Amino acid sequence: MSIEIKKISTPDFEMEYFTTGSGKTNLVILPGISVKSVMLSADAIAAQYEDMCGDFTLYFFDRRKDMPEDYSVYDMARDTAIAIKAAVPGEICLFGASQGGMMAAVIAAENPGLVSKLALGSSPFTVNPHTRSVAVKWIEHAENGDFEKLYLDFGEKLYPREVFEMYREFLTDQSKTVTADEAKRFITLARGLEGYDMRKLAGKIKCPSLLLLADDDAVLGKEHINEAKALTEGRSNFEMFIYSGYGHAAFDTAPDYRLRLKEFFDRSI
Repeated sequence: MSIEIKKISTPDFEMEYFTTGSGKTNLVILPGISVKSVMLSADAIAAQYEDMCGDFTLYFFDRRKDMPEDYSVYDMARDTAIAIKAAVPGEICLFGASQGGMMAAVIAAENPGLVSKLALGSSPFTVNPHTRSVAVKWIEHAENGDFEKLYLDFGEKLYPREVFEMYREFLTDQSKTVTADEAKRFITLARGLEGYDMRKLAGKIKCPSLLLLADDDAVLGKEHINEAKALTEGRSNFEMFIYSGYGHAAFDTAPDYRLRLKEFFDRSI
């Protein structure tokens, strides 16, 4: 497999994306924060979603190129919505993981005619003090140029212990390849988390929505599940499933994750 990387060009920015699958339903996927662009792993990511390619045409979007230094999750979401409308014909199902889920929630709230169904994986409604402290530490490592500490702390927070240990050597090797531009990009993305708060926008999300959370999420902390429950209570369009033992990156580690997504997006509205 060799995935073609495509590009959206607007008067204000350029954004890369790739597609896979040939199904009738358009499914847009927004990944979480990363040091390196997910476009560099397009083949591996597409292979992960191979079992969904018969039912969906999948679109994976990167963040924009040449990001301004002050670039909030709201800005990311609005740029991405423009790119989606340019690249994808008609309505979409939308799945966002971690920071990608934060963006996806904003897109669904602000573009009700675009998103028919929404799934958010390991994504908070607010950036609580625990999550803020995690992001601050990552930014500190990146600013100091200590990319090994960044990658290992990143891996420890995302994965269960046994998975982290399995990837420790790979993460260490990857940390040696980080460029100055990649470090700058990561710092901008991490700083963009600050100020995110969906409490005022959650009521504007009218489409059927699935929250996939983890009770051992070391990025979001223990309070994020209670926050999600409080903010979705009484909203019939929200449903929730809580994983245990798969960590923040349950979207990569839970064996039934994509099946759960497929069943939700396949379900009649």
